Parts: sequence; C-alpha cells; structure tokens
Amino acid sequence: MKKVLVLWVPILLSLLLVVGCSSTPTLEGEGADVSEQSTGAEGSQAGTSTSAASEGGEWLGDPLENPNSLLATRVIYFDFDQSAVRAEYLDVIQAHADYLAANPQVVVRLEGHADEKGTREYNLGLGENRANSVRSLMLAQGVSDNQLVVVSYGEERPATFEHNEESWALNRRVELVY
Repeated sequence: MKKVLVLWVPILLSLLLVVGCSSTPTLEGEGADVSEQSTGAEGSQAGTSTSAASEGGEWLGDPLENPNSLLATRVIYFDFDQSAVRAEYLDVIQAHADYLAANPQVVVRLEGHADEKGTREYNLGLGENRANSVRSLMLAQGVSDNQLVVVSYGEERPATFEHNEESWALNRRVELVY
C-alpha cells in the first residue's frame, strides 16, 4: 500500500501544479482586452504595483515601468563636444520632469558621460555640463532641486568599448537613473 501511495503522491502534486498554473485571471467580463498602453506620467503614482496589466487602455503599474511611455527613454545623447540637449529629447525630458514634479519624493541621478576623445579632465567637465543641461531643463519645468543629483563619469564608463564614430556617439550621453 505504501508503494502505491508513494507513486501516486508525486503524480497528483504535479497534476495540481499544472492545473493551478494553467488558469489565467480575466478582467471584468469574458474576453476583456489586456494590453500595455501608454498614458504618460499621469497614469499613477510612484510606489504602485508594477503589474503589466492594464484596464481601459490605462497603464496600472508604475509609470517608470511602462515600456510604451516616454519615461522608458532614460538616455539622452549629445553631439560631439556639445552639451546642448538635442530637440528630439525635449519631450522625453518634459515627461520625466512631469513625473518628478508629480512625485516629489522621487530622486533621479543624472549621469553625464563623454567619449574617449579629449583629456580625462576635459571629459569629466563635459559630462558634468551635459548632466547640468538636462538638470536646467527639468528645473525650468517645475522639478525641485533636491530631486536631481548630477554626477559626471566623463569617459570612465563607456556604453561601448569600440573605437569608431558609431561607438563614440553612444558614449556621449546623460543617463537618468531612478
């Protein structure tokens, strides 16, 4: 009798595990459409669930986790030897500024980087200038100064180690780290 019981217990446990995992919850009503949609920074407050489910086209998770939002863009690229923010990133910075203004407890670190051209000291200064450019735009859009931390790594933390123009362009950046 014990041998039969020892054989059936693992089979029954496996069956229960499969049955328990195969059910999927649905939203109100059958066939409810579950999709990830972007609502921007106003979707919800920080500290909410990071669930990927959405209802009625509204993101229910942390807005920073929404891959379809401008908040998903966390790297701002710069032209060679420049610290001016490109026009293509103004909407991204605006979205992050709106999020930070709506969530005063959240702090973001603006990490400035440069390519390997120039001296170490020059690149540290350039990385800081790039991060300060992003900081200035955010401050002008209502973000509190105590929510922004500027750090420059210069050329010390490259995104890629290749020695060509394409790689250098990827290293000229500011990363927004929450």
